[in-house]
Amino acid sequence: MKEITWNDFEQVELRVGTITEVKDFPEARKAAYKLVIDFGKDIWIKKSSAQITDYYQKEELMGKQVIAVVNFPPKQIGPFMSECLVTGLPDRNGKVILVSPDQKVENGERLF
Repeated sequence: MKEITWNDFEQVELRVGTITEVKDFPEARKAAYKLVIDFGKDIWIKKSSAQITDYYQKEELMGKQVIAVVNFPPKQIGPFMSECLVTGLPDRNGKVILVSPDQKVENGERLF
């Protein structure tokens, strides 16, 4: 494992946002959703592609808060421009489990 400095960590903007829209992403190579996430008044709305279809249905994702990196440059994924990276952890089969707060917090709050 490579060590980083505190300054390196401070440069990563891990923020909480609320999913406001979920659509299928049939053009993706691996099963994924297109997400629209509200990060509050300073960051506003960002879109993300997320491979989270194994454990999450579209309906249950609506209104769910997630943690995402919001200061990566946009990334083209097929016909979709992903603007943030939603965080997750793999289970023992490699299926993604979302990282999210266990209590509601204000959109845009920073993980520290």
